Amino acid sequence: MALKDNTERYGMVSKLLHWGMALLILWQFLSAASRFFYEDTAIEAFFWPSHKTLGVMLLVLMLLRLIWALINRPKRPPSVSLLSKLGHMSMYLLLIAIPTVGLLRQYGSGRTFELFGIPVFTGFEGEKIQWMLDLGSDFHGELGWILLLLIVVHIIMAFVHKKGPSNKNVMPRMWR
Repeated sequence: MALKDNTERYGMVSKLLHWGMALLILWQFLSAASRFFYEDTAIEAFFWPSHKTLGVMLLVLMLLRLIWALINRPKRPPSVSLLSKLGHMSMYLLLIAIPTVGLLRQYGSGRTFELFGIPVFTGFEGEKIQWMLDLGSDFHGELGWILLLLIVVHIIMAFVHKKGPSNKNVMPRMWR
């Protein structure tokens, strides 16, 4: 299997980024759902502690994925349609925006943030930064649910293209 993409299918790096991020995103949604539906339970205690760390990991992976996509752009399989291209771009944008506004909210709260015990930023005394709190509170979760909707549509459309009249089976591009 080739490391780089070609016009027929994605290479191993793209596939690892895609499926690895898919698993992390699934975990993120399980953690968010546990927080929403099962607050103060063992389920939340199991999923929630990793939410912020995985969010930052997803941000870093998304930036790497974007760079990799740009490097491989001339060699990648073509988009099925303009709508497909816009859908993928929307998911990329959301995978950058969601953790970014989450980090802004964390910083604005004045609380310390550590990744694997390494301080990313230290907390501060005094007034919280309200616009950062508001931005995170108003958009982090809502954009996350929009991302979930786009992911569900993405999965459905992959199956539609596999079985649909266009006979553009896109599954082997990312599966094999």
